[in-house]
Amino acid sequence: MTKTLAEDIDRLIQNIARMYATEGNAKLVSILANAKIKAKITGYDNWNGDTDLYTIYIDIPRHIFTEIQNEIEYITEQLTEKFSVFIHHYDCTWIERIHIAPSMIQIDDWQQKALDWLAGKGITNQGRVRSDNIANRKQDGLLFRSQNEIHFYNALKSKGVAFAPLPVFLRGGETYSRIEPDFIIVKDGITMCVEIDGDTVHNETPAEANSRTRVLTNEGVVVERFSASECSDISKAMKLADHVIELLRKHKENRS
Repeated sequence: MTKTLAEDIDRLIQNIARMYATEGNAKLVSILANAKIKAKITGYDNWNGDTDLYTIYIDIPRHIFTEIQNEIEYITEQLTEKFSVFIHHYDCTWIERIHIAPSMIQIDDWQQKALDWLAGKGITNQGRVRSDNIANRKQDGLLFRSQNEIHFYNALKSKGVAFAPLPVFLRGGETYSRIEPDFIIVKDGITMCVEIDGDTVHNETPAEANSRTRVLTNEGVVVERFSASECSDISKAMKLADHVIELLRKHKENRS
């Protein structure tokens, strides 16, 4: 017996996510991978012997919703297009609309947390800039885009250096830009940007990567890029952290 769209929604979403991954669309993969999704009949149509009209409800974590809320209409159009590719698998079925909303959560001490926020505790601009590569992992209250980055974060934390993971950098004026480098490390007067490449389905050419970090290199920031495989576990991340600290030392010597 053929499953209904509501019964088969998980398998359908898996296949749509795989299509987006093949296309290199990290934003849509991240949205679907972090969402709670259900399909519900919300109408009927007499066309073609009675057609069930479905609404797809996509609930996503608040921090992701905040990041994409200005693009909801466009994202909905993209998802509708992908759903239409598979709709022939379900008899007398049509997608009436797609509804994207922030997830509802239960926080027992929410009032105290609200008071803490009003007092300035826990406020961060980290990981909030709109991006095609959504930061959806958390460690110590900070956002990251991959487990590899979290390994490197933990390694740096053990080394006693000053650093900022996924900070937001702004450049005003006519050439306004806003970027989120993976890590900024400051040691002995040297500022280094460390980028962990290849850790998501997001594709970026070397030219695009250089263009993105040019706002930093133009100001004398050293940019170093490493493969995600170099911090795929904590042991490798510790070695990479040592290597980065040695590079900082050499840059310091070269500027002396």
